[in-house]
Amino acid sequence: MSTARQLAVLTGASSGIGLALAREFAEHDFDLIIAAEDAELDTAGLSLSGQNRHVQMVRTDLATPRGVEELVSRVSTAGRPVDALVINAGVGGAFAGSDTSLAEQLNVVDLNVRSSVHLAKRLLPAMVARRGGRVLFTSSIAAVLPGPFQAVYNASKAFLLSFSEALREELRDTGVTVTALLPGPTDTEFFTRAGLDDTKLGAGEKDDPTEVAKQGYAAMMAGEHRVVAGSTSNKAQVATANMVPDPVLAAQHRRQSEPGSASE
Repeated sequence: MSTARQLAVLTGASSGIGLALAREFAEHDFDLIIAAEDAELDTAGLSLSGQNRHVQMVRTDLATPRGVEELVSRVSTAGRPVDALVINAGVGGAFAGSDTSLAEQLNVVDLNVRSSVHLAKRLLPAMVARRGGRVLFTSSIAAVLPGPFQAVYNASKAFLLSFSEALREELRDTGVTVTALLPGPTDTEFFTRAGLDDTKLGAGEKDDPTEVAKQGYAAMMAGEHRVVAGSTSNKAQVATANMVPDPVLAAQHRRQSEPGSASE
């Protein structure tokens, strides 16, 4: 890999917000190590290559400890400092009673939560020792909303928001910044993969992932603690969540996320 450019490591970069973030880093002259488990990763990598830029693709299942360690090994083999770490990989799901299995629910925890902690713990110490680097966690406005029918997903995003804010304070004097990206509904494969197409959330208007990524990249490079990306309604929802009791928020969210609500 070339050493003239900075290096960014991004997870969940085969599509959606992750791929859009990878494009932002590519456009700003970073070399890239991108990771995901699906075959779309190869297509994404080819689309990001060019202008002597080096793009390394790591196809691995980050929901497993072995998968995270595979990515860490490939980063180590590159022999370069990580200038930007984007922990974006995540999965959703509609968790209505017994409609999904325990294994499916725990997979959300493993990918969204456990792998994020695992990867941060493995890559952050070198950034701290070097006294430089930037970290971005993709959380969600779901982090501030109790999520009926998306209970595990929303809780996982709340964890990421809290985790990023705490890490930021811990690392305040180390030269490493930590930023949380909080998008709202975004035009990606997420809703179909999570089985939410027949909900008001799934059928409603969505933000452009390119614009979300631009806002996330700008906030990360500015060292901001978090950014609520996308439409102004996303910012309004987060502001309202700070003033409305959780039971009321949960009831409101139910009307948006309950299966079949798209036709109501």
